[in-house]
Amino acid sequence: MFQQAKNLDTAFRSVRRFSLLFMGLCLLLTVLISFQSYRISSQAQQRIYILANGKAIEAFAADRKENIPVEARDHVKVFHQQFFTLDPDEKVIQSGIRRALYLADRTAKEQYDNLKENGYYANLIAGNISQDIEADSIQVSTDSYPFYFCYRGTQRIIRPTTVTKRSLVTEGYLRYVSRSDHNPHGFLIERWRTLENKDIDVKER
Repeated sequence: MFQQAKNLDTAFRSVRRFSLLFMGLCLLLTVLISFQSYRISSQAQQRIYILANGKAIEAFAADRKENIPVEARDHVKVFHQQFFTLDPDEKVIQSGIRRALYLADRTAKEQYDNLKENGYYANLIAGNISQDIEADSIQVSTDSYPFYFCYRGTQRIIRPTTVTKRSLVTEGYLRYVSRSDHNPHGFLIERWRTLENKDIDVKER
């Protein structure tokens, strides 16, 4: 009888050891699965798929700090394109200027008001003059905040009889604002001023 009890105790201990070992393995497996799931989920969140021409293209999300110079340069480029690309149509001019003014502070509005007061836009419409601009270089310094920029571009003023090229150099500063549909980069141009705007070439049409 004692031998039977001893066998039962040994069997109970074996079962208990096995159960504890099994539970430990289950716990370890659960931790490993949770960790792997979290890692895969984090990697999946870094992936963005863009549908272009019927094809899914993978894009990667990145920290904004890595993209500041790129986004800042594009913000400055888009602002100048909107502000200086003009056609002899009042609605087109107002539409472009309105989009540009979302990207800059009152200094851009003051330049627009000065040009309007001096009859610049009225002369474009009356003379059937178009104007566009191409960026030559955009330098942005991210060493200190707000970020200083210097824009160099070439304006092309198309008149019925001539095409004039003008060099344009402007400078200003960029500060952070909330992103929106009107301002997707989340920057605002401040203290914007023109350093140079002179004719470099005139050609007959």
